[in-house]
Amino acid sequence: MPPTVVLPVPGRRLRTMRRVAVATLSAAVLIACGTGWAGAQGVQRASVVDAAPSTPSAEQNILLVGIDSRTDAHGEPLPAATLAALHAGGSSDGGDNTDTMIVIHVPAGGRAATAFSIPRDSYVHLAGDFGEHKINTAYTYGSVAARASLATDGVSGPALTVAADEAGAREAVATVQDLTGLPITHYAAVDLAAFAAISTAVGGVQVCLTSPTQDDYSGADFPAGVQTVEGASALAFVRQRHGLPNGDLDRIRRQQMFMAALSAKVLSAGTLGDPGALADILAAVQDNVVLDRSWDLLSFARQMQGLTAGAVTFTTVPTGSTDLSTPEDGTAVAIDPAQVRSAIAQTIDPAVAPRSDPRVGTTTPADRAASTGAGAPPAPPISAGAVPCIA
Repeated sequence: MPPTVVLPVPGRRLRTMRRVAVATLSAAVLIACGTGWAGAQGVQRASVVDAAPSTPSAEQNILLVGIDSRTDAHGEPLPAATLAALHAGGSSDGGDNTDTMIVIHVPAGGRAATAFSIPRDSYVHLAGDFGEHKINTAYTYGSVAARASLATDGVSGPALTVAADEAGAREAVATVQDLTGLPITHYAAVDLAAFAAISTAVGGVQVCLTSPTQDDYSGADFPAGVQTVEGASALAFVRQRHGLPNGDLDRIRRQQMFMAALSAKVLSAGTLGDPGALADILAAVQDNVVLDRSWDLLSFARQMQGLTAGAVTFTTVPTGSTDLSTPEDGTAVAIDPAQVRSAIAQTIDPAVAPRSDPRVGTTTPADRAASTGAGAPPAPPISAGAVPCIA
């Protein structure tokens, strides 16, 4: 497994439900800073998971996705001024690919949690009848297929977008379940505007780069050294992959470092005690986040009280070659489902012996490339206790 990013969490129990909810969902990083505090008021819900936990304290696996969408959670187009400020192109750009995919495993009883990042270009078999493609297109394939059928039935406008997005989310959930072997119990989707608004609401996040970087695609333009990013600059920081030595794998590393720092910032007394910051976070969540219908956030927050004495660990599933040629999708990242499942099982329970998962079928060319191809070189671990400098 690649190096992990460990986020220490304060050792004392949080004293109020608002603090518990905010701290809990900050462990799920971008979604939640205000969601738990506000309960479910105003947050878009969708029917996308079948494996709801039997009790609030049962083991949970949360799929957190970042959607490269130009519409909000209610199917309405994002304003042109917002897209321009985020360096996100026009309303027809981007599509609905899930360019960030993280599975957060919360053990029964709410002990230390682990977040598994899945590279967006991982070449996998999609759960529906769509064949092999990059995993970030699972959402798009499901959404596009549903949109045609829904339009035939007379659904139109924002309602069509919301219903098609729900189908796309179900396809993404099913594909991630097949890859990881983890039953997804909850789902949260964050769009571009939500990320920018949340990072601004907490007053920015401190990051550090070993050298200056510039990328016209994402809008990244950062000097070397320690700096604070928020809003559009924070979005550019976590979106950049062009010009980085290992492309998307380096982008994941940036995301993990940023999320650890963001979570620590949200857990700080300054953020938790600032009604204005919480109100700003809530405003971002209401319009730009989608949660599954079965997620009882307050029960989940109570479960997470034990997490304050543990830690949240960010890691990446094992990958092979980052230069895999595919029939339709260009260059992709090779990935072996058996290796992924084995690595996840060992991370969750170190007593589990490494082995191939018999539920995984015959190997594909991508699987074989994942076993033999060279992935990114190991990088030193990142600690949230300081501001590490990365490439």
